[in-house]
Amino acid sequence: MTDIQQIQLKTIKGADATLADYAGKVVLAVNVASKCGLTPQYEGLEKLYADYRDKGLVVAGFPANDFGAQEPGSNDEIATFCTTNFGVDFPMFEKIVVSGPDKHPLYAALTSALPEAQGDGDSFRERLKGYGMTPNPVPEILWNFEKFVIAKDGSVAARFAPTTAPDDPALVAAIEAELAK
Repeated sequence: MTDIQQIQLKTIKGADATLADYAGKVVLAVNVASKCGLTPQYEGLEKLYADYRDKGLVVAGFPANDFGAQEPGSNDEIATFCTTNFGVDFPMFEKIVVSGPDKHPLYAALTSALPEAQGDGDSFRERLKGYGMTPNPVPEILWNFEKFVIAKDGSVAARFAPTTAPDDPALVAAIEAELAK
């Protein structure tokens, strides 16, 4: 199995990074988009980060244009959008592909480690079909704002559907359980 913490990443500003930069912390990895109906979750993600940062949580945003072309901007445009509209202070990474054959190695490892998401993924999948879209099959990422809780040791502890709000009790409980370890 791939060591998730060693996978090469780039920050939204282009600096080399890995999740090992946050070793000993709990990471909430989220594939994000600026023009999605779920984009207001940025506000909740920032609040979650502010509330739990001092306890060891890092929210990590991974912009992706995989779903409905809802993240068309450049890395600079995305960074400006997030800061200006939502005051995002949590770490953001360069735009990547999170589904399909060209998906980034991080997302290949995340979906392999935990193939199914908790939450209302099935009802969201049906809503997407109602809009004439063909949702990705399990284990692929369903849509923007899917969330992975990565434990301090780099293992994948939980996965939540895109419609799971950042303040959802199940998500918060999963984060708190990992922080307590």
